[in-house]
Order: sequence, then structure tokens, then C-alpha cells
Amino acid sequence: MPVKLRDRVAIVTGAGGGLGRAHALYLAGQGARLVVNDVSEANAAAVAAEIEAAGGEAIAVAASVTDEAAVGQMVEAVLARWGKVDILVNNAGILRDKSFAKMSMDDFRLVLDVHVMGAAICTQAVWEPMREARHGRIVMTTSSSGLYGNFGQSNYGAAKMALVGLMQTLGIEGEKYGIRVNCLAPTAATQMTHGVLGDESLRSLAPALVSPGLLALVGDDAPTRAILCAGAGHFAAAHVTLTEGIQVGDPADAGERVTASWDRVTDRRDEIVPGYGFVQAEREIAAAQAALTTC
Repeated sequence: MPVKLRDRVAIVTGAGGGLGRAHALYLAGQGARLVVNDVSEANAAAVAAEIEAAGGEAIAVAASVTDEAAVGQMVEAVLARWGKVDILVNNAGILRDKSFAKMSMDDFRLVLDVHVMGAAICTQAVWEPMREARHGRIVMTTSSSGLYGNFGQSNYGAAKMALVGLMQTLGIEGEKYGIRVNCLAPTAATQMTHGVLGDESLRSLAPALVSPGLLALVGDDAPTRAILCAGAGHFAAAHVTLTEGIQVGDPADAGERVTASWDRVTDRRDEIVPGYGFVQAEREIAAAQAALTTC
């Protein structure tokens, strides 16, 4: 098998165990030099030692992704050692599951802080080096809980959908600099999913079956602004789409017309995946102008 990521430098956050460990081992197996980040120094060091024992190169860095100074120091150390950062996999995360009625705002903020702010802090730390190199691959870890919702995970779902929005904008801003930004929506048996999935399902959801999807997202031919869903060796793509909709205009009964035409508003035939956010406004303005010319 050819080694696709030879001499690439990759940072994987939350890589001391579970899915992050599987990501780090996989990328190292593809030839990448690894920065194994985790809040646990011992866990990060153990994974880095695994990589080196297999003939790879790795360093362990203990730092919270929410600590801007520590993340900045991590990236500076990587640049000092290897001169570049090619790949960032924002994997670090936590769960604080409860129904919304029983959830404290402290737990809501904490989950958003780790997932959203943690990814933003790490991404900003590598953004300028990637822009200067005119090359970069960034992966956000989203979730089906964010894309489609899941009972008891309002905080987690909100955080994971926020990362899709972050990906969409950074993909646009980074395109001319050769930076490609994508999302991975994994389903894997980790400490975070025990208690959420049954034992039989967990056995089929080994984290190592997710990680090969990274190759498509961080390789030379990687797309940008893709959402790759992966679990149990199965891979699929998710999309945020826009239906054709209807033009109602500004009559007094506009609300009633929308309600009465709900099936047409939500009809998914001819839906599109907008290339950028303003596509919605462009279509709305065009529809309004077309309605005026036919009056």
C-alpha cells in the first residue's frame, strides 16, 4: 500500500484514547508525523510511544484545547521541530448528557466551550502557518446528534452543528490559500458512547473503522466543506440543502399562504447544496424580481 501522507505533520486533539488515538495511529501509518494532544500527559505519551514503536515519528503534548496559551505553545513547538503544520484534526470533546429540562447552563456552556471554542482556538493557532505555506487540511468533528438531533444531547448537538457552520465559512476563507476544511461525523465505541449505545452495537463500532475516512479529507486531493459520516466501516456524505420553495411576496395573508403551501415549501425535488450563504438571498431576490415582471 502506498504511503499517502509521508512527511506531513498532523496534530490530533484528544488523541490519548478512543477515536483520537485511532486517528493518530492511522495517520502515522500513512506516513504523517504526529502531534498527539490530550489533557492527560500519560495518555498522550502512551500513544506517541505506540507510534514510535511502530517506526513512526510522534511527540506528545498535554494541553487543554480551551487554553489559548497552551495551544499556542504547542503549535510553536511543532513549528520549531518540523517547520510546518499540514493537518489538524479537531477531535477533542466531552459529553454532559441530560434532557434539556434537567440540564444546567454550566453543562451547556462547558460542552460548547470544549467542542466549539476548543476547535476555534486550535484552528486559529494553525491558520496563519497554513496560509503562509498555502497548504492546510483541517477536520472538524461533527456528529449525527448535531446534524439530526438526539434526545438528551441539546448541548452536544448545538456544539456539533456549530462546527459545521465554522467549517463552511473557513472553507470559503481558506480556499485561495490551499486550506481545505471538512467535517467528520463519526460513530464509534468510545468512553463517550458507552451508556448511549448497546453492547452489541458498540462491538461493531471500533474507532479504527472510522479513521480511514480521514485520508479522503486530508490528502492532496481532499475536498473542502464536505461532511463525511463514518462508522462500522460504512461511509456516507451529509449535506445542508435548500429547496426550491415558493414565492409569496408581501400580501396581508403571507403567513396563511406559507402554511397552506407547506408541502411545496418543503418539497425536496430540485433542492440544491448552496455554494455559499448568500445563495439563499440571491434566490429570494431573483424570485421577487421575477414576480414583479410577471405582474
